[in-house]
Amino acid sequence: MKNYDNVVIFNHPLIKHKIAILRDEKTSMKEFRELVEEITTLMTYESLKKGVYTTEIEVKTPLETCTQQIVKDDSVAIVPILRAGLGMVNGVHVLFPLAKVGHIGMYRNEETLEPCEYYCKLPDGIEDKLVLLVDPMLATGGSACDAIDLLKKRGCKHIKFMAIIGAPEGVSKVAEAHPDVDIYVSTLDRCLNENGYILPGLGDAGDRLFGTK
Repeated sequence: MKNYDNVVIFNHPLIKHKIAILRDEKTSMKEFRELVEEITTLMTYESLKKGVYTTEIEVKTPLETCTQQIVKDDSVAIVPILRAGLGMVNGVHVLFPLAKVGHIGMYRNEETLEPCEYYCKLPDGIEDKLVLLVDPMLATGGSACDAIDLLKKRGCKHIKFMAIIGAPEGVSKVAEAHPDVDIYVSTLDRCLNENGYILPGLGDAGDRLFGTK
């Protein structure tokens, strides 16, 4: 996969450690869910080194008054791509507990592998917020591209996309379709199989998060 200016692949030892456990087919649903949240928190911290809306306030310490920067109130929105993206929401909320949450529902047509939208509910004023679009798996890139298209149609101008596992095919597709969107991926895997699943991957993230098949 070629290098893209809007793509960051993390190379963090803590994330690598957690992903190794996440992949294991013996990892329980409870531990899988906790790991997804922990990895998301680490990703959020790294992803928001830039691009956050801040403002200055005066703070009185026990010794003097100083000027400090804080994140603007109500400036961040979390938008998970249903259903697996729900597993990442709490990981972002650890750092932004007051962030409002929108939802975009997509499912993949098993024959065409193309995404189909079935639900969209976004917070009021989302066009003025930093939007964190989250989905654990970036496989073909179809759902991510469609979700970003939808957000842009709603007026969103500042979007960051986060995925835990990415395939080169999906990362390239989103990076080229939306060069103005920053894409953050914890781990870049080898490829997609004939059914559009990431290899080596970790199986179906939604099933492992929610105990379904």
